[in-house]
Amino acid sequence: MKLLAVDTATEACSAALYIDGEILERFELAPRTHTQLILPMIDSLMAEAGLVPQDLDGLAFGRGPGSFTGVRIATGVIQGIALGLDLPVAPVSTLAALAQNYFERAGRDVVFACMDARMGEVFWGVYRKNDQGFAELLGSESVGPAENVDFPEIKGYGIGSGWKTYREALDERLNAWLAGVDDTPLPKASAIALLGARSFNLGQAVPVEQAMPVYLRDKVAKKESER
Repeated sequence: MKLLAVDTATEACSAALYIDGEILERFELAPRTHTQLILPMIDSLMAEAGLVPQDLDGLAFGRGPGSFTGVRIATGVIQGIALGLDLPVAPVSTLAALAQNYFERAGRDVVFACMDARMGEVFWGVYRKNDQGFAELLGSESVGPAENVDFPEIKGYGIGSGWKTYREALDERLNAWLAGVDDTPLPKASAIALLGARSFNLGQAVPVEQAMPVYLRDKVAKKESER
């Protein structure tokens, strides 16, 4: 399977190609320049792999939560490609991608994935590595104050930007269930690609008209005057 994945939901911009289990990736920390970077990243990957767009079997993207503008960029890029090539799409949670990347890199089994949502809130999800090595959501993803996050009584590692901003409140909330913290990981397109390929294998890919972003907090999409 040949799958193209992108993620622009945070200050990181990345694109990846999944080619029969192998992954090529471009990744750059570049706040506010995603629109200038993402298409050249895709072109560079395709050239390196010796592929043309018609060689692709499917697409995946970080569907959120994350920056409202960033999530829209990834959604728009993938929708445009999908429409042009008539390809199915796998929308992938950016919190799941955050967890998946950490599982691959650090070998942990349970993470409290937390991203700074601004406005005094965090995007939150608890993930466990399943028997196949994929991030599996425990409960549901949510947005809200750090002191109110919900979690199962299971030991895990805190990861993501939310831990940097709201460490004290999160430490107090999780208390003895926290095994350690790494506030540096960000979602990456390589993890989007892995989880996207799995979605295809499970028959969960969708047509482009159903490939929609997930913001968790509807009011983020509203103008200040509407809040």
